[in-house]
Amino acid sequence: MSEFLWTSAAMAEAMRATAQGALPEGISGISIDSRSITPGEAYFAIKGDVHDGHAFVEAALKAGAGLAVVEAAQRGNFPADARLLVVDDVLTGLVDLGRAARARLGAQVIAITGSVGKTSTKEALRRVCEAQGATHASVASFNNHWGVPLTLARCPANARFAIFEIGMNHSGEIEPLVKMVRPHFAVITTVEPVHLEFFAGVEAIADAKAEIFSGLEPGGVAILNRDNPQFERLQKHAKKAGVSRIVSFGTDKKSDARLLDVALHPTCSAVHANILGHDVTYKLGMPGRHMAMNSLAVLAAAELMGSDLALAALTLSQVQPATGRGARRHLEVNGGEAVLIDESYNANPASMKAALSVLGAAAVGPKGRRIAVLGDMLELGPEGAELHRGLVDTVRTEKIDLVFCCGPLMRHLWDALSTGRRGGYADNPTALESQVLAAIRAGDAIMVKGSLGSRMKPIVSALEKRFPGNAALDDAAV
Repeated sequence: MSEFLWTSAAMAEAMRATAQGALPEGISGISIDSRSITPGEAYFAIKGDVHDGHAFVEAALKAGAGLAVVEAAQRGNFPADARLLVVDDVLTGLVDLGRAARARLGAQVIAITGSVGKTSTKEALRRVCEAQGATHASVASFNNHWGVPLTLARCPANARFAIFEIGMNHSGEIEPLVKMVRPHFAVITTVEPVHLEFFAGVEAIADAKAEIFSGLEPGGVAILNRDNPQFERLQKHAKKAGVSRIVSFGTDKKSDARLLDVALHPTCSAVHANILGHDVTYKLGMPGRHMAMNSLAVLAAAELMGSDLALAALTLSQVQPATGRGARRHLEVNGGEAVLIDESYNANPASMKAALSVLGAAAVGPKGRRIAVLGDMLELGPEGAELHRGLVDTVRTEKIDLVFCCGPLMRHLWDALSTGRRGGYADNPTALESQVLAAIRAGDAIMVKGSLGSRMKPIVSALEKRFPGNAALDDAAV
């Protein structure tokens, strides 16, 4: 078996590229970031929203890149002996290489989409599959028009399992991606009112998510959330697309993977479920009912792929929330410790309510408080104001003690809060930061969340810098 991810000759053939310079026999990996490239990798000079990767080709080659993939129009900007594969368009070349990777792949392929929980479900399934065979999966949230082909192109030919996350915020974006991936299993975690700025309603979002069925391989399986109000709509789309088997998960008695009972704890959950006829009890290393629900989809996929279900359930105890998606950290504050829950990566109404529920279950000290630091949820269109204001009910239900609000949309929640729950408000994260830092005391549990564009991560970083501590260890993983 070749030690290379790709030989240079195979890359050139797949991308219909012209070779230049003394190319290596093969490359060990693929990068689109010259700052993190490792010797032997191929550097793809992708044109991004901010930077054109061609500006960093020489730096990548100097750092040890085996070769760089560049567009023909810019070939003249590099020395004649530069190690290059020249294509008409670099992104198109990456897509072509991704298709070639899929063509040589003998793995069982899983694609995951959904309004909420794509990445955490993908990561849980990755851990489950890794315990049972060679596994390749999307890095972080590489789920768009360049992330999916990049993940495909990076997939080793000998992988046993390949897991892809597929995202969208407009209709028509999933179909071309899933037709590249050609999965054997398609998971839709849930359909919720997100990206409403670009859709007429939740039904339209469901229709867009259903595009994932268009790329399923013959005999492929759709795994759907039966508890979601859009289940029947998705089911009809799947049948219309010729999907031969539909497997459901949820609490509904008709669910193929059914949640029978769940005990929610501050840092984990104890789950009792029936997975396609098998009774399973397991500990999940992530808190929250929403995580327990998605674990049903993970175990259903594992069972359908022929994996060891008992080992898969055992592995779920080792799954931890990712940075920006619920990762916890102990903060050393005057007189003791506080706990920081980092949910800063993204937000929508469904994930915001789920995160507030997790905060509501968080353990606090004798004088500790549950504190939510919330940034705007973006792309909600005309309903944005009401969806932010409506969070007040969850704040009350989950007994959140103090709320800090950031941004013009979160002002609507701020105005709806009772005076006793108002921690502080600012138009932007920089202005809010000092208010949050001044409020923290021993025993508190602090959750920070907002859409990526709301830029709440700096508040997380400021808390970690002011109150250095350590990553919180989940009892479920010990």
